[in-house]
Amino acid sequence: MSQADGVRAPGSPFPDSLVNLVRGHIRDIPDFPSPGILFRDITPLLADGPALQALVDGLAEVYRGRIDAVAGIESRGFILAAPIAATLGIGMITIRKAGRLPGPVIGVDYSLEYGQARIELHPETVVTDSRVLVVDDVLATGGTAAAAASLIEEAGGEVVALGMLLELGFLQGRAALTGRQVDSVLVY
Repeated sequence: MSQADGVRAPGSPFPDSLVNLVRGHIRDIPDFPSPGILFRDITPLLADGPALQALVDGLAEVYRGRIDAVAGIESRGFILAAPIAATLGIGMITIRKAGRLPGPVIGVDYSLEYGQARIELHPETVVTDSRVLVVDDVLATGGTAAAAASLIEEAGGEVVALGMLLELGFLQGRAALTGRQVDSVLVY
């Protein structure tokens, strides 16, 4: 199996069955969104009800008893964070792009490969000293994940791990998360 097929991440806590399930449901789309880019599409996984249920159950089981809340990063992180939280009977924290949450928010600005961005959350949704899993679909350069982790900590939570469905290893996103537990199901 080659890196092009997606490999188990070093130190991954996920069972082989979950790794193989995800690998078997990722579709490669060449030249999207622009020529030369190979897009890893998770929609076949999301569209297969039994596979999606197995994914959510598998992810939830890895963190059962270790976390008090799941934080999803807008927008695709919501797709995974909400059902994981529901399966575990715990709350979900929404980390949103700037200007999308009403009322008082805290936010953090961060750099992207193509510019600047800002994410925000309602600070009252993070219980002081709560153990939080931050979830997103893809770890690329690590900027968004690092910003999300610092935002949870600013609000008083403890980031237990960052759970990613896919990791684009060639972009070296883990470097932006040094010292943090990063759990990726597959690395490309």
